[in-house]
Amino acid sequence: MTDRHPATGRSPLRALSLFATTACMAAAVLPAHAAESLTLYTTREPGLIQPLLSAFTATTKIEVNTVFVKDGLLERVKAEGARSPADVLMTVDAGNLLDLVEGGVTQPVKSAALESAIPANLRGADGQWFALSMRARVLYAEKSLKLGNFRYEDLADPKWKGKVCIRAGQHPYNTALIASLIAHDGEAKTEQWLRGVKANLARKATGGDRDVARDILGGICDIGLANSYYVGQMKSSKAGTDARKWGDAIQVIRPTFANAKSGGTHVNISGASVAKNAPQRANAVKLIEFLVSDSAQSLYAQANYEYPVRKGVALDPIIGQAIGELKIDPLPLTEIVKYRKQASALVDKVGFDQ
Repeated sequence: MTDRHPATGRSPLRALSLFATTACMAAAVLPAHAAESLTLYTTREPGLIQPLLSAFTATTKIEVNTVFVKDGLLERVKAEGARSPADVLMTVDAGNLLDLVEGGVTQPVKSAALESAIPANLRGADGQWFALSMRARVLYAEKSLKLGNFRYEDLADPKWKGKVCIRAGQHPYNTALIASLIAHDGEAKTEQWLRGVKANLARKATGGDRDVARDILGGICDIGLANSYYVGQMKSSKAGTDARKWGDAIQVIRPTFANAKSGGTHVNISGASVAKNAPQRANAVKLIEFLVSDSAQSLYAQANYEYPVRKGVALDPIIGQAIGELKIDPLPLTEIVKYRKQASALVDKVGFDQ
């Protein structure tokens, strides 16, 4: 699955200007052919990742040969086998990243820089994968509602009957959340929750995350789930008139889980692994280490409205004001994603998307 660079988001030119600020010390013109290079296979949209790669090359003089793979990343690397030129594999969604690990196309990395920058629950214990940025699954709500603390489980409360909007349950953003609920509450309670949310839907589970805000503005629903970075896209000065109206119509709440003792909001990630047969392994590790550096994490925040994985990195002001600092669910992503197939089966079992 790829993430999108919607017309309402920041333009690549804006992102590149941010890069110029970050990498000003290395702004000299690069030679036509860098002395060193690596090959990146990624499902991330070019406009989102290119500013970070340009910053890496400017800083290290290591050229990144980027192959954008829309679908079938695992199958491609498997088919290439030992002759694969891939050094780094980068994707969105923890499940997609763990599929690469389970598919046997990654290798472990031991790096003090990565271990110190990335919390333990956002990387593989054996160094097979690393989160690079986060997106929170938050609640969009009509601005006049007085909600206080909101739990994901509350979406099934009958008081919200006919008032909930959400995209398809089978979308990876939602199956990841459902997998989290299984991990926290068990499969039986999660099935009951899904049935309750379905009963509360104001419309069919479909569309995109920004459509939740659009439909709240239109009076179709009062609340719904969506990813945090869409708030930045809708509220950006670069956003279209309609999108800004959607963003202005909502308040954003950081839900928690009823069963989580320490609280915390569900997050999904973008992340990377070093390919099993990486020809340029050392350079691959350098790229991933760079992507969790202060400067690169600032780019993730400012260019893409994502949450940094590295502590102490400032959020984009729009996200900081609309959502604020994030306390993430401490449950390890590896514990969550192992339930993703059960989550998908539950969506079909209750007919959530029908």
